[in-house]
Amino acid sequence: MALKKRKTINFNFSQKHIDYIRRCKDSTYNIAEGSVRAGKTVDNIFAFAQRLKATKDRFHLASGSTVGNAKLNIGDANGFGLEWIFRGQCRWTKYKDNEALVIRGVSTGFKERVIIFAGGGKANSFNKIRGNSYGMWIATEINLHHESFIQEAFNRLIAAYDMAIFWDLNPSNPKHFIYENYIDKYAELEGYNYEHFTLNDNINIPEKRKQLIINQHDKNSVWYKRDILGLRVVAEGLIYESFANEQESFLIDERDITGSIYVGLDFGGNKSQHAFVATAVDLKKRTITALMSKRHIPGTPNALYEDFINFIRAVEIKYGKIVCVYADSAETVLKNGVEVEIKRQYRGIPVKIAQKKEIIDRIRALNVMITTGQFKMTRDCKTLEDALCEAVWDENKVEDTRLDDGTSDIDTLDAFEYSFERFIKALVGVV
Repeated sequence: MALKKRKTINFNFSQKHIDYIRRCKDSTYNIAEGSVRAGKTVDNIFAFAQRLKATKDRFHLASGSTVGNAKLNIGDANGFGLEWIFRGQCRWTKYKDNEALVIRGVSTGFKERVIIFAGGGKANSFNKIRGNSYGMWIATEINLHHESFIQEAFNRLIAAYDMAIFWDLNPSNPKHFIYENYIDKYAELEGYNYEHFTLNDNINIPEKRKQLIINQHDKNSVWYKRDILGLRVVAEGLIYESFANEQESFLIDERDITGSIYVGLDFGGNKSQHAFVATAVDLKKRTITALMSKRHIPGTPNALYEDFINFIRAVEIKYGKIVCVYADSAETVLKNGVEVEIKRQYRGIPVKIAQKKEIIDRIRALNVMITTGQFKMTRDCKTLEDALCEAVWDENKVEDTRLDDGTSDIDTLDAFEYSFERFIKALVGVV
């Protein structure tokens, strides 16, 4: 009995996207670069799926910065992913300890196709894809993959009958290795298919939604230039320029503060200081308010414990009960000492290890909240105010990195980020 698809996926491409997808049919290097929400990933998924139907290769690779990212953006893709294109003909499973989507049905002539899903963001990620030979490779956010993974993936494609890659990326530093070692070099090769897309090329996004996306980006930020304008630019200058230019506008009246209070604690190393920051997080309003900040010059552990307890006491007297302390994991002895002292004097406040998400993700989240009015602070945050005004990009690094050479207060920024990082997804979504 022939398979009957009860629902058709509502693909709707502009002519620019259609032209790119058509070129994918016969091209080896298919690269879609440009702004966020431009439709790049969906293009590659659609083109990859069409070639998957006729390819002779059984195994293929799908990757993202993490395996979860790959499954979400390539497997599902909000109803436009591979599992939807091949619905009724595929199943999620494991293949040699790898996440895999196995496809077999009328679309592939009842021949089995195995898509291995992998994360490529770490230096050792390449170990997960060793041992297999792949035909085609689809990757989302290729610039967030580690180069060792990219090199190994190409090694795995050597024996393919129908070798092809499908990459998408938002623009990065023009000196990023993904351009110098790969994309720009491919331009000289036969089978090169490159297209640059912006928000305006995606006819599926209403103008109101486009404006909302644009409004989440500070027009002075590197992300506006990359994610909205689609430009390859270097991260340079002040990280929080909008805040530095209008500090007074971020102050809040104490009567308007809402949310649960969390404290971030960063232990300073050589040439740096310990830092404490208390933050009120309101998940209903999706806001954060920096309540109080302080730095402590390293001395004896007992002096640190006493100063931190005094800070905790001052926060609770003025702003209310603290829910939790999130401490830096770099100094286990100091963290344990703080926990013992808090249990002795404040039995109801747990001390947990900070998640320490990627610094760039923490920076992006705060930039969004600064731009959208989700961030406020009190006058009790002088050290945090100074730290935000002084934070700059390290212009000597190709990767987006904030300068950490002792000339600015990185410790207070870390402590502040520890206090709200667990709630980033609920506050601003994916960054």
